[in-house]
Amino acid sequence: MPGMDQPLAFFNGQWIPASAAAVSVADAGFVQGTTIAEQLRTFGGKLFRLQDHLARLARSLEIVGIEPSMTGDQLAGIAEELAAHNHALLSPGDDLGLSIVVTPGVYPTFAPQQKPRGVKGDSPIFAETKIGTVPQPQPTVCQHTYRLPFHLWAKKYQEGQRLVTTGVEQVSERCWPPALKCRSRMHYYLADRQAAAIDPQSRAMLLDAQGFVAEASTANVLIYRAGEGLVSPPLPKILRGISLSVAAELAGQLGIPFGERDLALNDVASADEVLLTSTTVCILPVTRLNGRPIGSGRPGTVFSELLAAWSEMVGLDVVAQAEQHV
Repeated sequence: MPGMDQPLAFFNGQWIPASAAAVSVADAGFVQGTTIAEQLRTFGGKLFRLQDHLARLARSLEIVGIEPSMTGDQLAGIAEELAAHNHALLSPGDDLGLSIVVTPGVYPTFAPQQKPRGVKGDSPIFAETKIGTVPQPQPTVCQHTYRLPFHLWAKKYQEGQRLVTTGVEQVSERCWPPALKCRSRMHYYLADRQAAAIDPQSRAMLLDAQGFVAEASTANVLIYRAGEGLVSPPLPKILRGISLSVAAELAGQLGIPFGERDLALNDVASADEVLLTSTTVCILPVTRLNGRPIGSGRPGTVFSELLAAWSEMVGLDVVAQAEQHV
């Protein structure tokens, strides 16, 4: 293993310096964006909901038809070891994000036409095959970490997040199933560019082809109405985030009803509160949509209750940590 005084990464069966982790320009993950990925974070150095993330990873790999040579237990062990090592190098009170990335490996068009001299059948890049003499690429498997960039969201717990709808639609389920967690996110990029042109402090909220709310860029959307409770877009129609599931669990503990139905744009605009859930931030309040305030235009009581319950669950003050480590 490389020097223990530097951050590490795990790449195709080897522990390497994090600075050396790189995907080849011939990898399908680079060429096509064919990348399955899970983003986790730590609280006090401990990975949060690791098994839930691995279960979703397994579903995504099954959808795409990628079969890595590592089991879920092996991936979990690597993740825990990597997080423990790299977290120990952080300043006290800091935490990590951890990425698990899997691609199909070398893109066939860019693969060598024959094995380079000296490459064996158990190479991490090539595997023997009975299909003629052409070697088949092995999946790329990588795990790496990064210090959580709290400065990107620390103020938003108090100020709230602004959302803008744009002309960019959510990817249709005819392109890929909503349950697929992948890195092919050009629609997020384009939608956020349009949103920033309208309001530089905003991010995009995407609608589906029928005009119903799907998600925000990299986050699930929830609304709250007194008398109805928390409401999500129908779960079969969205990527069900791990943090969305946590919010539903905490709502149950607090006695807040949780349901799901199609949400029109007006449902969001007229809600008492709107919330975003995602791995790194946990939960954020939305205070403006398309330039108009949500509710009072300030974070609401349901957001505060859920965030307090989240902090209690993970054993640290989520807001204080973000504000103290910007």
